[in-house]
Amino acid sequence: MEGYGNLSGDSGVVAYEIRPDEIVVAFVNDGKYRYTKASAGAGHITNMQRLARAGHGLSTYISQEKPAYAERWD
Repeated sequence: MEGYGNLSGDSGVVAYEIRPDEIVVAFVNDGKYRYTKASAGAGHITNMQRLARAGHGLSTYISQEKPAYAERWD
Protein backbone atom coordinates (compact mmCIF):
# COMPACT_ATOMS: atom_id res chain seq x y z
CA MET A 1 0.00 0.00 0.00
CA GLU A 2 1.04 3.58 -0.60
CA GLY A 3 0.87 6.22 2.10
CA TYR A 4 -1.92 8.71 1.49
CA GLY A 5 -0.71 12.26 0.85
CA ASN A 6 -3.14 13.80 3.36
CA LEU A 7 -2.59 17.33 2.09
CA SER A 8 -5.25 18.70 4.45
CA GLY A 9 -3.46 17.18 7.45
CA ASP A 10 -6.58 15.73 9.06
CA SER A 11 -7.70 12.84 6.86
CA GLY A 12 -8.96 9.55 8.23
CA VAL A 13 -7.24 7.79 5.32
CA VAL A 14 -3.67 6.63 5.92
CA ALA A 15 -2.93 4.44 2.88
CA TYR A 16 -4.38 3.07 -0.32
CA GLU A 17 -3.70 0.51 -3.02
CA ILE A 18 -4.96 0.98 -6.55
CA ARG A 19 -5.74 -2.20 -8.46
CA PRO A 20 -7.47 -2.73 -11.79
CA ASP A 21 -11.15 -1.86 -11.30
CA GLU A 22 -10.79 -1.43 -7.52
CA ILE A 23 -9.14 0.39 -4.65
CA VAL A 24 -8.25 -0.66 -1.11
CA VAL A 25 -8.37 2.13 1.45
CA ALA A 26 -6.86 1.95 4.96
CA PHE A 27 -8.35 4.21 7.61
CA VAL A 28 -6.69 5.44 10.80
CA ASN A 29 -8.96 3.60 13.25
CA ASP A 30 -11.32 1.61 11.05
CA GLY A 31 -9.39 -1.08 9.18
CA LYS A 32 -9.18 -1.57 5.44
CA TYR A 33 -11.96 -1.49 2.89
CA ARG A 34 -11.88 -2.87 -0.66
CA TYR A 35 -14.10 -1.02 -3.11
CA THR A 36 -14.65 -2.63 -6.49
CA LYS A 37 -16.27 -1.66 -9.74
CA ALA A 38 -18.91 -4.31 -9.03
CA SER A 39 -19.67 -3.08 -5.50
CA ALA A 40 -19.36 0.69 -5.86
CA GLY A 41 -19.67 1.33 -9.57
CA ALA A 42 -17.07 2.41 -12.11
CA GLY A 43 -17.64 6.13 -11.52
CA HIS A 44 -16.91 5.89 -7.80
CA ILE A 45 -13.78 3.81 -8.39
CA THR A 46 -12.46 6.30 -10.94
CA ASN A 47 -13.11 9.22 -8.58
CA MET A 48 -11.61 7.47 -5.57
CA GLN A 49 -8.47 6.48 -7.47
CA ARG A 50 -8.05 10.06 -8.68
CA LEU A 51 -8.47 11.48 -5.18
CA ALA A 52 -6.09 8.90 -3.69
CA ARG A 53 -3.38 9.86 -6.17
CA ALA A 54 -3.99 13.55 -5.49
CA GLY A 55 -3.67 13.04 -1.72
CA HIS A 56 -6.70 15.17 -0.96
CA GLY A 57 -10.46 14.64 -0.59
CA LEU A 58 -10.70 10.84 -0.43
CA SER A 59 -12.04 10.54 3.12
CA THR A 60 -14.60 13.29 2.51
CA TYR A 61 -15.69 11.68 -0.74
CA ILE A 62 -16.21 8.31 0.93
CA SER A 63 -18.14 9.79 3.87
CA GLN A 64 -20.38 11.89 1.63
CA GLU A 65 -20.96 9.52 -1.30
CA LYS A 66 -20.98 6.28 0.74
CA PRO A 67 -19.82 3.94 -2.04
CA ALA A 68 -20.54 0.28 -1.25
CA TYR A 69 -17.52 -1.78 -0.33
CA ALA A 70 -16.90 -5.39 -1.29
CA GLU A 71 -14.83 -6.37 1.73
CA ARG A 72 -13.68 -5.03 5.09
CA TRP A 73 -10.96 -6.30 7.39
CA ASP A 74 -8.95 -5.06 10.39
